[in-house]
Amino acid sequence: MSEENRDLNPEQMASYYKELYKKEKDKNKKLTRELTDLEAEYTRLRIKVDRLKKSLLYRMIYPLRLAWSHLKNAFIRVRRYGSIKELVRKIKSKRIERAAYKYHGTESFLTGEELEKAKARKFKKDHVFSILIPLYNTPEKFLRELLDSVNAQIYEGWELCFADGSDEEHGYVADIVSEYAARDGRDRIKYKKLDKNGGISENTNACFELATGDYYALMDHDDLLHPSAFYEFMKVLDEKDALFIYSDEATFKGDSINDMVTLHFKPDFAVDNLRANNYICHLSAFKRELVEKAGKFRSEYDGSQDHDLILRLTHEASKYPDGIVHVPHILYYWRSHSGSTAANINAKTYAIEAAKKAVASALERDGMEGFEIHSSQAFATIFRLRYKLLSEPKISIIIPNKDHVEDLRRCIDSIMLKSSYENYEIVIVENGSTTAEIRDYYGELEKAPCIRIVEEKQESFNFSGLINRGAAEASGEYLLFLNNDTEVISRDWIEELLMYAQRPDVGAVGGILYYPDHTVQHAGVVIGLGAHRTAGHVHYRLADSNLGYMGRLCYAQDFSAVTGACLMVSKEDFDACGGLDTDFAVALNDVDFCLKLRHMGRVNVFTPYASLYHYESASRGSDVNGEDGERAKRYEEESEMFRRKWAEDLEKGDPYFNPNFSLDHSNFTLKVNPQPMVQ
Repeated sequence: MSEENRDLNPEQMASYYKELYKKEKDKNKKLTRELTDLEAEYTRLRIKVDRLKKSLLYRMIYPLRLAWSHLKNAFIRVRRYGSIKELVRKIKSKRIERAAYKYHGTESFLTGEELEKAKARKFKKDHVFSILIPLYNTPEKFLRELLDSVNAQIYEGWELCFADGSDEEHGYVADIVSEYAARDGRDRIKYKKLDKNGGISENTNACFELATGDYYALMDHDDLLHPSAFYEFMKVLDEKDALFIYSDEATFKGDSINDMVTLHFKPDFAVDNLRANNYICHLSAFKRELVEKAGKFRSEYDGSQDHDLILRLTHEASKYPDGIVHVPHILYYWRSHSGSTAANINAKTYAIEAAKKAVASALERDGMEGFEIHSSQAFATIFRLRYKLLSEPKISIIIPNKDHVEDLRRCIDSIMLKSSYENYEIVIVENGSTTAEIRDYYGELEKAPCIRIVEEKQESFNFSGLINRGAAEASGEYLLFLNNDTEVISRDWIEELLMYAQRPDVGAVGGILYYPDHTVQHAGVVIGLGAHRTAGHVHYRLADSNLGYMGRLCYAQDFSAVTGACLMVSKEDFDACGGLDTDFAVALNDVDFCLKLRHMGRVNVFTPYASLYHYESASRGSDVNGEDGERAKRYEEESEMFRRKWAEDLEKGDPYFNPNFSLDHSNFTLKVNPQPMVQ
């Protein structure tokens, strides 16, 4: 771009911006008219619906409406998988999951020689786990099963601390506890009858008063423990000075834990996941000193008291190297029955507001203000968070390009016409285009003061080199790598990325990318995933209406990496880790870059609320399937280099991808034969 065109005179700039302003003003007038008409139509239809719901006929056809609702929901669930191929894949995944249930239910219990060996194991220090359980009108069957599951613990260094707020009609609760305490005979089952039911937080705090252990564990009065629960936690404490330990969990119904409804396999500690969703939940154990720093339960958060406490405890524990440890085994069985939160959050509607309040408290503690918390499409207590922008820094959008005029035009038009964020520049890194059409288009773009074209002719394509050149020319405080074959969907995409990138603990931030058929192309990157065991995209090819595994397509979360097709990072962090490694010319340069950021102590964040289409990759062909020998050879060479460079990380496994999931599948499919729990 020439100097004379780069510095437009005031009249030219004024004319350019006046034209843009007029277009936006006209568009806003049209949208206002449409909105007014829609609001009037909404009011009219709402009145009709209210009248219909009050009619006798509407109430009489309730059974038919219920049947239709179930049929419709089944259809929607099928449609969410995007294609017959994905539906078949999901059915296969469900079959694997069903087959894997036995590895996580009663068949996972140690027996015989393994059990005796576990019981005989000596630990460096014998910790005592105080299990805190507030009781309230607990059904006899549930209480006895709970007590039996605790008595069955392989590791015997536990004590049960019951605070009972039951009414007079449930006097049997005290009798049952007394019966088990007498049978145990070791003063490990402690009980306090409360004068009144003070609510779950106040009642649980009464349990703390009974506890003498050096670790506390929380348990609901109708749930069950795996026999290896505290044995597994002790194995952790034999190796690490953990302050907070948590496990995976399952929801079951009926009389057997083998009748599982949901298996929840969790990532290692992820601060953004926890703010949006109490994914840790059960089972957790935490050191006494941690509670002394963070505090106990707060009654104003009843209904989401666990989320509130876990947010405070992990905030303190995360200050230490091994402060938080995740045990990737199902050690807790959450009973689903009428009235339980596991069955239906609407049974405890106050929990939704309490959860929002808990998250707000955590954000305020971390110095944030002006944020918004909204229930997501996935679940009422899974949240979309909107953070206040601390400033409006310049964003440098770096787009490598060679020819492909229509792709680039669509990309640039979508940025210019759809983006609500205004303080940006576009740096196009031109890499040896040959067509007259692209040169003519560059001539058009040069008229825009926010667009610059940088020449960088390479002998052979090197994406890393092109991004690095663009970054060197960029004047923004933040860099946004963008493929030329993308198109903006969400108008606030830049704000959504920036609200995370502005945090000092965050490295790279990526959005969700869809193919033109509205299936997912990118929703976060997991290392070790795929045939080459390098890295792969999760939730790949799911329909845009799919909620993802445990609702994970509906909230921002931490990942090892995000795609370079749409990636924001601060210029400071980009320079600090040396930019993109040019040895990774085409493949894995973005993953390599994100891992460098992670080793600098940054977290990388994926947000599903910055959305774009990604066109070319759907049809350009694969680097890995052998259709193009040269491409496949190059990919294998770069894959091997990646495996050597990040061997230690790959060996440890991706912290945000539970080891119970197969690395052969992108959609959180369980391993057919998971590793059993052994001592």
